[in-house]
Amino acid sequence: MEDSFKHKGLRKRLIELLAQKGITDEKVLAAMFKIPRHFFLDSALAAHAYEDKALPIGAGQTISQPYTVAYQSQELEVEPGMKVLEVGTGSGYQAAVLCELGVELHTVERIRKLTEKATKMLSKLGYKPNCYVSDGSVGIKSLAPFDRIIVTAASPVLGEKLIDQLASPGIMVIPVGDKVQTMYKIVKDASGKVTTYKMDQFKFVPLIGEEGYDA
Repeated sequence: MEDSFKHKGLRKRLIELLAQKGITDEKVLAAMFKIPRHFFLDSALAAHAYEDKALPIGAGQTISQPYTVAYQSQELEVEPGMKVLEVGTGSGYQAAVLCELGVELHTVERIRKLTEKATKMLSKLGYKPNCYVSDGSVGIKSLAPFDRIIVTAASPVLGEKLIDQLASPGIMVIPVGDKVQTMYKIVKDASGKVTTYKMDQFKFVPLIGEEGYDA
């Protein structure tokens, strides 16, 4: 694995683009500048790693567009030491960003081979999230509550089981919808009252599971 000068230059340009597109959280931008996105892609796609677009990672899944990763990470408002649930490990890139931000990460993926590949790469980079293979659409009740929950696939619903696993106070960021998704930010206050904020539109692969879409 080599993080070349060329890749760092491309990554710097990507970070500048993300800032131009409205990402203002310096911690998120710094994390994404540090993490070599090309490590999470097959070598045939490495040349495209720092373009602002989603790319295939196998098993019908994608690594999210960098802007989407930055947007969700920023809206999550994490602080070091927070307990975070990520639904949809995928390539592991979003997990790496969250680990770099200093959280205690629990990440769940339904496709075992993606989990195994992501876990290996995250470990090589020095990150040690807790990785699970199960139906992330229902969360991980035995580990709840979580200070933050991030869903990285398109859900048909806001996800009541996930909201129930959110701490008070807590924040969940989840894309909802079919062909195009609306990002929702769910904020639970200290008393348990839930407020829902409707945000921008994105495109994700579908969330498969009990509280998601059928396989």
